Amino acid sequence: MKNYTITVNGTAYDVTVEEGTGAPAAPRAAAPRAAAPAPAAAPAAPAAPASGGGAGKYKVTAGAAGKVFKIDAPVGTVVKRGDPVVTVEAMKMEIPSVAPEDGTVASIDVAVGDAVAADAVLATIN
Repeated sequence: MKNYTITVNGTAYDVTVEEGTGAPAAPRAAAPRAAAPAPAAAPAAPAAPASGGGAGKYKVTAGAAGKVFKIDAPVGTVVKRGDPVVTVEAMKMEIPSVAPEDGTVASIDVAVGDAVAADAVLATIN
């Protein structure tokens, strides 16, 4: 018999494995042993906004978690509804985040290369 500790989703389980004869063994209930939780990763410091603004009527948000690939419309650019403002790369796809309404880009709140969560505010439009 061999004893192993297996961790699944942060919970440690002690298991015993024995060599069999080829016939399936009757299942045994194993008592889980709670392990000390893994230390949480320190949260990343928020990126400084490119324009220092962030005050706009409309928010442009990330459609998926990923990395900022490109700033399509810098601060001051006049955009129409549906124009790309910031492009995010997720799973090797480029996903444009578009202007929700006509207006002028008031702030770009991310920089190229920043990691962003889904629905994170990328820019604002007046």
